[in-house]
Amino acid sequence: MSKRLILALGLSLMGSAAFADMTVQLGGGWDGRKVPAGQHCPLSGGKGSTPPMTVSGIPAGTVWLIAYYNDKSYGPLSQNGGHGTIGYPVKGATADLPAVPGMTAKLPGGVRVIKPARATGDYASPGYLPPCSGGRGNRYTVDIRAVDAAGKVLSELKNVDIGKY
Repeated sequence: MSKRLILALGLSLMGSAAFADMTVQLGGGWDGRKVPAGQHCPLSGGKGSTPPMTVSGIPAGTVWLIAYYNDKSYGPLSQNGGHGTIGYPVKGATADLPAVPGMTAKLPGGVRVIKPARATGDYASPGYLPPCSGGRGNRYTVDIRAVDAAGKVLSELKNVDIGKY
């Protein structure tokens, strides 16, 4: 991905508005209520990845789905991709987003780190930071935005629950 496209994505993704009806279904044992066993960060003994997701109702012209992973229970990482912002290349009205590993910037199949997690110190990650609350019941969510080649947001889903840990 070119630096120009990344910059355009970053600039256009700052705004927010109401859009068309995309839907998301979690897979791989993620049910939106509880983070599956082992899908938390290494500091809590896990080796977590993002949940695999199927997104439907993707608007025509979408080339990227941008996922902002957040911990709604921890203010500093509660919005705008506090646990990392990941870009998934897509074609068509439905897309299967693969699980991608946490704690790395090396991602499969054209998936890209748009912005790494904002955590610091022992919690720092160059990409996605898996749930890392130590099992205190924190609420983890994802916001998903459909973006065209010019970086324009075509649709978005906000506060999709991926689980508590």
